[in-house]
Amino acid sequence: MGKHLPPPSPRDEAVIGVRAHSTPLWLRRAALVIGLVLVGLGSAIAGFSVYRHENPIQMVAETFVPSPQQVFGKQNILVLVEGLDYDYTANDIEFSKNSRSDIIKAINLQFDPKGVYVISVLRDMLATYPNGAQMKINQAQADGGVKEAQQVIASFLGVPGFDRYVILRIDATKDLINAIGGINVYVKTSDCLEYHTGCTGGRIDYDDNWGHLHIHFKEGMQHLNGSQAVAYGRFRHDWCSDPCRVMRQNQIIQAAVDKLRGDKLNTLIHAGDLMNVLHKDVETNFTDGELFALASYFSGLSVSDVHFATTPYTGDEELADGDDLIPDKTKIAAMVQNMLIAPPTPEPSPDAMALAAVAPQSIRVDVENASGVDGAAKAVADALHKAGYQIGIVGNAPNGISSKTVIQEHSNVLFAGAKVRSSLPLAVQNVPISGAPVPSAAPASGSPAQSDVTLFVGRDLATAALAKTAAPSSGPQ
Repeated sequence: MGKHLPPPSPRDEAVIGVRAHSTPLWLRRAALVIGLVLVGLGSAIAGFSVYRHENPIQMVAETFVPSPQQVFGKQNILVLVEGLDYDYTANDIEFSKNSRSDIIKAINLQFDPKGVYVISVLRDMLATYPNGAQMKINQAQADGGVKEAQQVIASFLGVPGFDRYVILRIDATKDLINAIGGINVYVKTSDCLEYHTGCTGGRIDYDDNWGHLHIHFKEGMQHLNGSQAVAYGRFRHDWCSDPCRVMRQNQIIQAAVDKLRGDKLNTLIHAGDLMNVLHKDVETNFTDGELFALASYFSGLSVSDVHFATTPYTGDEELADGDDLIPDKTKIAAMVQNMLIAPPTPEPSPDAMALAAVAPQSIRVDVENASGVDGAAKAVADALHKAGYQIGIVGNAPNGISSKTVIQEHSNVLFAGAKVRSSLPLAVQNVPISGAPVPSAAPASGSPAQSDVTLFVGRDLATAALAKTAAPSSGPQ
């Protein structure tokens, strides 16, 4: 309760009256007019936003904030994100001077159509440096800072370069997560992450006294503060090592984004803390105006429009700088083409009558499991077979694990890919279709039947498909 103040004395009233009337009449009238205009403008915006079923703040942003296309003058930008590694001095003080990259992500921010494509580059990947030397890709940041890191990583991926960069200093992730009040993450062992098996309450335990890393988590949904989230994201000390470490980092990123987007009141309350993290822990060549335009444009981005992948490798080799991963250049080139250069875009389905005219029996579908979920391809293939489609090959995809489903069309049956897409669960009926019709789908004499569509089952479709069946499987087919 506030203190009760005594009523003003006659002298006070006289002074107040003099001050009140000392403002010129014209200025008071102008202020009144301006106030009415602002109230009217606000009411008009609010009313129109209700009519359009939009958030008033979002409408104002759309009206007054330039689009990313206007700001950058192009339809997409490539961004390099690096998280710096760190160590401790003999006095137990953190430092990251001349440190290597602990996290490397190449991100394609696609403006039209809207989407985000993230390729995680494993930090132990063998890369070629400007002087011809070969060593781990994360050494570039230590040798020549962000300038050399951009050059080496762009060359490794086969892209011309990066439009912008973001460097996360030592405590960036910890401070960000603390600033939004922590995140909810389903903690997973590597078996659970990689194969979706063994998700029965296992434990992740590791102690590194020098690195101040103490990880003691039990599998399951948990609320993590900043330090706990960083510890979970850094764990790599089991058979899966860096690939599962990247998946954990992506879990943390997704959980933080979900909270920022889903709990807008919490984000607004902590806006000052978030800005402090940005200024204290982040180094970037984005301008404030560019960041504002991007934040406004991507504020309503759907989770289905964010795509993750990790650079594959063929093996490892012991070199002068330790155990290096040998990149699978063919698969990486295809990944870069599909995510950073020319991502497949969802195509609108033809009208219902056109789709209804396409007989499922005329389409042969190969189903490949890219989800890492046991039995996903078989469950999807069985559902499509029941819907009348011919089923060809059912097996594991050669290009590793993907969170998103993709349809490849290679048929002379008009709308073959769209027909298959229309038979999938509603949650994944916006998946992209790539490829083009071929002159003939008829196989050569004596050769096996050629498919019309190849369906790469991602985790999104696997989750939806397996929710409808509890049939056991003998392996990840």
